[in-house]
Amino acid sequence: MRPAAQLQLAIFVGGVVGALARAGLAHAVAGDGRSWPWATFAANVAGTCALAYVGTRLQERLPPTTYRRPLLGTGFCGALTTFSTFQVELIQLARHDRVGLAAGYLAASLAAGLVGMHVVTAFTRRVRIR
Repeated sequence: MRPAAQLQLAIFVGGVVGALARAGLAHAVAGDGRSWPWATFAANVAGTCALAYVGTRLQERLPPTTYRRPLLGTGFCGALTTFSTFQVELIQLARHDRVGLAAGYLAASLAAGLVGMHVVTAFTRRVRIR
């Protein structure tokens, strides 16, 4: 198999697993468009934290490889997180006259993602996992 095809396969496999995880979460925690979108919030925060861990661990702690970052970062984390659903949910909340909730969702998502990224990156840099 050509290296480009192997790279695409790594992204595809990671993407399938990430998309299935997000779909499972969305199924388990279904929303109604009028309340806090917990499934997307959880997926985006978890995906951001996972990407912070994967990026820091693979970039700074492990020897370079060709397929780990595309598999885990681009594929898995890229499919687990969902900016498009986040946008649609913000619009739905605003259309249902839940503008305050939409603003809170926007602020909490950004804050949780940034704090999660910072904490996970700092933790990954400090803790040595063998």
